[in-house]
Amino acid sequence: MDHLNKIEHLGIAVKSLDEGNALYTKLLGVPPYKMEAVESEGVRTSFFKAGPNKIELLEATNPDSPIAKFIEKRGEGIHHVAYAVDDIKAEMARLSSEGFQLLNQEPKMGADNKWVCFLHPRGTGGTLIELCQDRG
Repeated sequence: MDHLNKIEHLGIAVKSLDEGNALYTKLLGVPPYKMEAVESEGVRTSFFKAGPNKIELLEATNPDSPIAKFIEKRGEGIHHVAYAVDDIKAEMARLSSEGFQLLNQEPKMGADNKWVCFLHPRGTGGTLIELCQDRG
């Protein structure tokens, strides 16, 4: 059975989505293909494609959001690595049984039409890991 199939996207925290979009449009030579707000997480996001890879820029929409706290603590930069999974509930159960700390006990609705779950960076060598399953 496949577990973490591939890197689904890299999440990058930015102070300003407008400035981040301008920078990444110049860098990658393409504009974002999608922008959306995820109210439950207090973020606005944009997605870029670079070949087969995806980059998600994340801007906080309120000072209490995880992205605002991340930027306050660490500054702008890579926030998370997201992996595609076929069965998020099975993968959550497997990783929990392996001792990883899930930050949500049930899959949540995330950006880009995905079910998502995050693993605490304390148990993953300091990197926030996101599991993503297409909502279909």
